[in-house]
Amino acid sequence: MLSDIEIAQRAKLKPIIEVARDLGLAEEDLELYGKYKAKVDNGLWERLRDRPPGKLIFTTAITPTPAGEGKTCTAIGLTQALGRLGKKVTVCLREPSMGPTFGVKGGAAGGGYSQVLPMEDINLHFTGDIHAVTAAHNVLAAVVDNHIFQGNSLNIDPKRVLWRRVVDVNDRQLRNVVCGLGNRVDGIPRESGFDITVASEIMALLCLAEGLQDFKERVGNVLVAYTRDGRPVFARDLKVAGALAVIMKDALKPNLVQTVEGQPAFVHGGPFANIAHGNNSILATRLALRLADYVVTEGGFGSDLGAEKFFDIVCGYGGFQPDAVVLVATVRALKMHGGLPLADVTRPDVEALGAGLANLDAHIDNVTGNFNLPVVVAVNRFPTDAEVELNLIREHCLARGIPVAVSEVVARGGEGGLELAEKVLAILARAPRGFRPLYDWNLPIREKIDILARRVYGADGVVFTDQAQADIETFTRLGFDKLPICMAKTQSSLSDNPRLLGRPKGWLLTVREVRASVGSGFLVALAGKIMTMPGLPQVPAAEKVDIDPAGNVVGLF
Repeated sequence: MLSDIEIAQRAKLKPIIEVARDLGLAEEDLELYGKYKAKVDNGLWERLRDRPPGKLIFTTAITPTPAGEGKTCTAIGLTQALGRLGKKVTVCLREPSMGPTFGVKGGAAGGGYSQVLPMEDINLHFTGDIHAVTAAHNVLAAVVDNHIFQGNSLNIDPKRVLWRRVVDVNDRQLRNVVCGLGNRVDGIPRESGFDITVASEIMALLCLAEGLQDFKERVGNVLVAYTRDGRPVFARDLKVAGALAVIMKDALKPNLVQTVEGQPAFVHGGPFANIAHGNNSILATRLALRLADYVVTEGGFGSDLGAEKFFDIVCGYGGFQPDAVVLVATVRALKMHGGLPLADVTRPDVEALGAGLANLDAHIDNVTGNFNLPVVVAVNRFPTDAEVELNLIREHCLARGIPVAVSEVVARGGEGGLELAEKVLAILARAPRGFRPLYDWNLPIREKIDILARRVYGADGVVFTDQAQADIETFTRLGFDKLPICMAKTQSSLSDNPRLLGRPKGWLLTVREVRASVGSGFLVALAGKIMTMPGLPQVPAAEKVDIDPAGNVVGLF
């Protein structure tokens, strides 16, 4: 089989104007970025808002492992399969960060014959949205430090500046820095650090804002520091909300591209689900729901992260009502959850697979029990999967009354997802079960975190460090306690310990710190040892990426 980038470069793309026409859009609704990319004017929403929405299909996965799951390619392949069945469908995805693109993961635009195109552009600079987030975030950081240097009329405490800087690469060297060194004119020395751009609250605002004016109001509410007497300082106090909105005005427009088979794809926003809310923009999803009869979207990592945050945060702000969930699993990953080492996942092992099914059950229970949504399990097939292993997953799911389909969308595109598409359509045709979020936002902060820990992660309870308790008391006093919770925790386990695979029992979630993303409208609870700036592996993916004399990108996944 050809590599992902070879498949992408050999695909015949339709001009983006034709793709837009399939959605009922005219050229004047677009801002073209060459032949195959476009931004959609947000003014279109006023024409579409009264249309009834299409069906919303959310794609999530079991707990990820190095063996791979294939959630994004499954979402794209399902979209292609629905297109083959004659359905008016589009997919909504997040923009890849260059951090993992040049770090561990490589490209993040799908795989094989289930990709969004142009793949190289999407994985690199695309339309500049992530660069705009970086610029807006760092302008605010510069203004905070400049205010302190220029007399500090707001009485900001330099030791309580919350707003760090960001860059869209994995760079552990920047996690903790001392800035302002040098001569007197070089600033006020203080400790700070960098986060990866996709963890920025500006990225969250891009994804959760309802438009430019809403973004401007929300960005003014970003909490940047405290004064020496403990009062909060917001971006609006520094009078830069308008400037940040100007930087972000084009980035707020959803990006339209296409799948390998020509279906429309909105790719907009890129937060990580382990350290941020992990879903694409409300602006893109609400447009898609008015333009298509079926919308497939996805959230980062497993159902305990991206899916939970979509259901408990995004749906609350976007007013979305999901109709069905596709839960992606692989034989290989389930065997790792059953105790098999990564080196052995290609050999048949029914015993390890059977033990690993506990992780699949946890995610099924999460979707059906906590959120009352119907689910179809999609087994993303690898060439090394034995038929006896696939049958074991089928029998296990059917014994629970859960529809299951073997998906071959990577190797066969939409054709390989027809069984999955038909089973998704079947559950959508049944009477709706009635989506419900997990908790009431008005509950106390500790209670919301405890509900998440027990019901979604399977913990026996929560341990709050002294820092976390102090943070909770501060945010309750300031009136931020009615915000939903965005948990920052490892993606590699249902627990806060990446080494605990399967369905861990008898453990406590440790919350070490809570941060207030007031502009975005949520509180970030940091669990375990999760970091907001990843590092590079021993052999970064960047070592494989190159460009040939003809200008073709090679080695990008």
